[in-house]
Amino acid sequence: MRRLVVNASAKVNLTLEVLGKRPDGYHEIATVMQAVDLSDQVVLEDARSLMLETDAAGVPTGADNLVMRAAALLREAAGVDRGARIRLAKRIPVAAGLGGGSSDAAATLWGLNRLWGVRWGGERLSELAVRLGMDVPFFLGRGRALATGRGERIERLPGGGAYALVLVNPNIALPAREVYGRVTEAVFSDGSRVPAMLKALERRNAAVVAASLYNGLETVVEPAWPVVGRIKAALASAGALGAVMSGSGPTVVVVARSLDHARQIRTRVARASWSCWSVRTVSGPAVRLAG
Repeated sequence: MRRLVVNASAKVNLTLEVLGKRPDGYHEIATVMQAVDLSDQVVLEDARSLMLETDAAGVPTGADNLVMRAAALLREAAGVDRGARIRLAKRIPVAAGLGGGSSDAAATLWGLNRLWGVRWGGERLSELAVRLGMDVPFFLGRGRALATGRGERIERLPGGGAYALVLVNPNIALPAREVYGRVTEAVFSDGSRVPAMLKALERRNAAVVAASLYNGLETVVEPAWPVVGRIKAALASAGALGAVMSGSGPTVVVVARSLDHARQIRTRVARASWSCWSVRTVSGPAVRLAG
């Protein structure tokens, strides 16, 4: 095998609770994560050394890039003496709360595991993934999961019920570290929102799911970045069933009645300064071969 093309899905957080501050300085969270069909593409080709190319302006391609770190980590852990030429086509915005970098890293681990003939199982790859970032293990599984701890403990959830969503990004980057650095005790919640979302998903009703959307980080982000509140207001006026910020923001995700409804909402809120997508949830693998 000399070449693989892998699609790397984005994710949204349907519910995100910050439960408290951990002794290690990180925050304890509980979140329901869902893969969607907005995706980057990672092309992996056999080569003598590791190299990365991307079409995304401003994205570094050196050793600190998460994709390069994933490739180097697998090569070292598996004792591989081969390289890879990696080409990354970006569609998921950077630092947007959609997990694009983590998904690209997971796609690199998954793809190079095949390209190099390492043949490690999912559990062993996940052990490497958590060393790259808390979201990375999620993308090595199927489309919906409950994440707890710092986000690294993943419990897969049934994928029943497909939903049409709208994603709106104001084209500003919002690093997660900056957002979590602003978290105070006022943001902490009691953990009751996640079970409510799990029950809503069991009912497979878009309106019920929309009513259960929640993200405690909104109370930190909206005062400092008011555009998030403006996006939510515009989406409400456009007929959204419900809207919530994804992850640490600033992308806002909307639940729609159908894909046609999602497209109508996207058209109504589209403007020059915002990027908008109508997408569907993914029930299968979050990273997968293209085609």
